[in-house]
Amino acid sequence: MERLADTRMRLCVDLKECEYLLIGLGEEWERLEPAQIPGAYESLRRLAQGKDYFVVTTVTDGRIFESPLDGTRITAPCGNRNWLQCSCSCTKDIWERGELPSEICPHCGAPLTENTIAAQEYIEEGYLPQWNAYKAWLAGTLNRRLLILELGVGFGTPTVIRWPFEKTAFFNRKAHMYRVNQTFYQISEQIRERAEAVEANSVEFCREMIENLSGI
Repeated sequence: MERLADTRMRLCVDLKECEYLLIGLGEEWERLEPAQIPGAYESLRRLAQGKDYFVVTTVTDGRIFESPLDGTRITAPCGNRNWLQCSCSCTKDIWERGELPSEICPHCGAPLTENTIAAQEYIEEGYLPQWNAYKAWLAGTLNRRLLILELGVGFGTPTVIRWPFEKTAFFNRKAHMYRVNQTFYQISEQIRERAEAVEANSVEFCREMIENLSGI
């Protein structure tokens, strides 16, 4: 507990001094109970308050877009269960849930399915605009004081957050990364000088971080 408290204090200092804040949300946030979701995202909002930030999430429930976080600073490359696509992928069109009450594709008559990576053929047009905005934002952080918070990211889709975040920390000499995870907190040797492994549940870690924000 004392070690975690020290880590939170260091993170408070890094949060105060960083120019940019990159947040990645993974499987631990996918497993949130409905009653936990508002408080979890409110913790993130408070951590990001006043910062030039971007959030990359693999969570597909879409609840982050209902949170106080700025939707223009969020990208969800694994999709959103509130968006629907043709199950046969006959079109690039994407619909909001409820937009087509029949949930039948108007082009080919096939049933609609959720626009996520679980689809037989995932239509990526839904997330690409925000992904491109994220890539442009990230390019502007090179050689700047970038704080990377990787929260609860495992190996479900490591090419989305886990490995790219390591690459960012490696190439940006002014970056510092915190990998917070109950199980997969390990840090590779290549970035050990600029990264910290935090063995903790990332949702609880963020909630407890708020208690230290008064010192920022």
